Amino acid sequence: MLSLPSSWTQRPTEPHTHSISKATARQQILTKPPGSLGRLEQLAIQLAGLQRCGQPTVDPVHITVFAGDHGVCEENISAFPQEVTAQMIANFSSGGAAISVLARELGASLEVVNLGSVGKVPALPGVRDEQIAPATANLAMTNAMTEAQVCAALASGDAAADRAANAGCRLFIGGDMGIGNTTSAAAMACALLNKAPEELVGPGTGLDNAGVSHKARVVTRALERNGNNSAPLVILTALGGFEIAGLTGALLGCAARGVPVLVDGYIVSVAALLGVRQQPALRDWLLFAHRSAEPGHARVLESMDAKPLLDLGMRLGEGSGAAVAVPLLRAACALHNGMASFADAGVSDKNDPSGE
Repeated sequence: MLSLPSSWTQRPTEPHTHSISKATARQQILTKPPGSLGRLEQLAIQLAGLQRCGQPTVDPVHITVFAGDHGVCEENISAFPQEVTAQMIANFSSGGAAISVLARELGASLEVVNLGSVGKVPALPGVRDEQIAPATANLAMTNAMTEAQVCAALASGDAAADRAANAGCRLFIGGDMGIGNTTSAAAMACALLNKAPEELVGPGTGLDNAGVSHKARVVTRALERNGNNSAPLVILTALGGFEIAGLTGALLGCAARGVPVLVDGYIVSVAALLGVRQQPALRDWLLFAHRSAEPGHARVLESMDAKPLLDLGMRLGEGSGAAVAVPLLRAACALHNGMASFADAGVSDKNDPSGE
């Protein structure tokens, strides 16, 4: 019997309709024309409903980066060697990675969960050693993970969500690190959306056109091997990665515990899509940070009716795009909570007969 975390089968709670109604009403009486702050108004209302409160906030922010290597790298689908994964884990720990810098800038807590790296990773500050195996299997040849490995990765993600919730986190960001993971994510997206690899496979770490074409052929082989099975757990087992499964577990775990999630780029969005297919109510708990330059990301976002906040041409991963979007959420909350009403400020609104 599979030992799946309860969040895999537990339907997340729905947003609090009374809090949404109160937040919507407040936006109508603030000293501005209704709707003039655009999506910032909707973000505050959405967060109020998720947090079941009148004054939403995104602080404290917690970031968990899941790392894992991929056996499909045997197919020469990356411009970087697999050793980079372990090297980047050390870089996260020492504070030199992009997400490390952004976490400091935001005052956010950051942890790294190593679920499986080919390169040896010593004990490092801020890094949790939860290695399942050195890497997944080659998804072009066989299932990427065993059922036991999938369960372990999902449970690791759920445990990260539990740590974040217990620490009082009000906004969770998941990041990814793993050479070869855009191949895995593209294969999963193709299976979930019933799309051809040519539509969703991109350059990843910087492949040229010939490299992208080769990568698409590798994904085609994986899809042919997997058949047309659309069950989320089957797709994750056959085509996923340790870090993608960890992210899926974390997103579902956050929703189950009432913690909103700010979704990063392509890899995290594919994990989110798989989670939504498993638990459709997860979608309510997701805010989308940015549109990645990876070509398949737009299709994945469209499938969830997701409208990202930013489009900066980013494709780094690590949770970096989501971190860059946090100030927008902070601004949305500050405006909602701090602006005066027309009555408070003694300003006539458009419905005031004494106004000009």
